[in-house]
Amino acid sequence: MDERTRYEAVSSRDARFDGEFFFAVETTGIYCRPSCPAVTPKRKNVRFFPTAAAAQGNGFRACRRCRPDAVPGSAEWNVRADVVARAMRMIGDGVVDREGVPGLAHRLGYSSRQVQRQLNAELGAGPVALARAQRAHTARVLLQTTELPVTEIAFASGHASVRQFNDTIRQIYARTPSALRTEAGTGLGAGARETRTAGIPLRLAHRGPYAAREVFDLLAGEAVARLEEVSGEPGARTYRRTLRLPYGTGVVAVDERSAGAWLDARINLTDLRDLTTAVERLRRLFDLDADPYAVDERLGTDPGLAPRVAARPGLRSPGTADPEEFAVRTLVGREAAERLVETYGKVLDAPCGGLTHVFPEPGVLAGAADDPALRTLAAALADGTVRLDAGADRDEAERALLRLPGIGPAAAALIRMRALGDPDVDPDGAPGAERWRPWRSYAVRHLDCR
Repeated sequence: MDERTRYEAVSSRDARFDGEFFFAVETTGIYCRPSCPAVTPKRKNVRFFPTAAAAQGNGFRACRRCRPDAVPGSAEWNVRADVVARAMRMIGDGVVDREGVPGLAHRLGYSSRQVQRQLNAELGAGPVALARAQRAHTARVLLQTTELPVTEIAFASGHASVRQFNDTIRQIYARTPSALRTEAGTGLGAGARETRTAGIPLRLAHRGPYAAREVFDLLAGEAVARLEEVSGEPGARTYRRTLRLPYGTGVVAVDERSAGAWLDARINLTDLRDLTTAVERLRRLFDLDADPYAVDERLGTDPGLAPRVAARPGLRSPGTADPEEFAVRTLVGREAAERLVETYGKVLDAPCGGLTHVFPEPGVLAGAADDPALRTLAAALADGTVRLDAGADRDEAERALLRLPGIGPAAAALIRMRALGDPDVDPDGAPGAERWRPWRSYAVRHLDCR
C-alpha cells in the first residue's frame, strides 16, 4: 500500500487494515489504528508506521479511544518466511523478554547487529522496542482486568524494574499505571487471590468474520483426554486445555461465541511472566492474526471453492498451542497420545476439572517411550535437530522431519501447516492446488469441512 491508499483506509475507518499499519497525528502526538472513530485528521498532519513500536519510538502516544496496541497482529508475519517475519513471531512468543536480543539472534542464525539492522530498516523499530511495545500492552491488560498489585504486574509483564515499568506506561499511554487501572474500575490488589484462582479475562482480537463453529468442531474432534476438553452445546462451547510454558504451566479457556471482533478467553497461570507467551500461543492455535478478506477473495475466484467460501466466511486454518506436542500427536495418533499423557505427562499441581496433565516434554519421551520412531522424533526435538519454535525455518524443519523414521511427506506437511502455522500447505496433494496459493492451507480446510 502507498500512503494515498493508507490515508483512504483511515478516512473510511476500514477495520480490515487494523494491525497492518498505524497512523499518527503530528498535531496531537497520538497514534491510532486505521478504524479509529475519531475525526479524520488532515493528510498533511498524518504519518504512517508499520508497527506500534515505530510510532512509539517517534514519540507518539497510544490513542485512548481505539487502543491501537490491542489490534490483531499483521497477517504478513504468518505468510512470510524471511528473517524479519521469523523474528516477529519469536518476539511475540516472548523470546526477547526471556533471552534478550542475543538469544533472538542466535535462534535466527544472525548476529545481533544484523537482526537490529533488518528490523529497523523494515519496521522502523528494533527488537527491544518491539518487545517493549508488547510488554506495555501486557501491562495494560493486567492493570485493567485484574486486581493484582502494581509491583507484581511490573515484573509479570516482562519489565526489569518498577521504574522501567512506570516510565514505559507513562510514555506510551500518557498516564500512570494507577490512572490506567482507575479508568477500568479495578482495585489495587484486594482481589489478587481471586485473580489467581479464576484466571485473567482477556479479549483475543481478530479481524473480519470468524468461523468459530468449524474451529471448535476441529478442536473437539482432536481433543486428548486430561489435556483438552470441549464442553457445551454447539454455538456456545468452551475449549479448555493445559499448557507447558517457559516459567510454569497454565490452563486456558476460550469461548466459541465471537463477541464482535474478539473471542473471550480466560488464562490461569502458575507464573504470570508466561502471560505474553500463553496469549501468543492461543492466537496461533485459533489463527487470530489471519486476514480473512485476502483469503476469501483469492479462494472465492475458484469455481470449485466459491460456494464453500461463501458459506463459511472467515474460515480459519488453526495452528497449535504446542508445536512439539503436535508433532508427536501427528506421529502416534490420538489414542496413543492419550496413553502418553497418562503415563509420562506432568500432573498439574492443581487439576482443573477433567484437565489433570500437561503433555510430556520431548526429553522425557526420548528416554522412556517404547516406540522407536517416537523416541527418535522426541530426541530430535529435545536436542534441536528438529526445530518447531515460533522462529523456525519452515523449509529446514520439513526437511529435518522427513529424515526421521515414521514421518512421510503428508505428516511432515501437516506438521508444517499446523505446528509452524504455514498458510500455504497442501498435505493431501490435491490436484490443481497451485491455483490456491498462497492460501492452500485454507483451501484444505474448506474441503475438509462438511
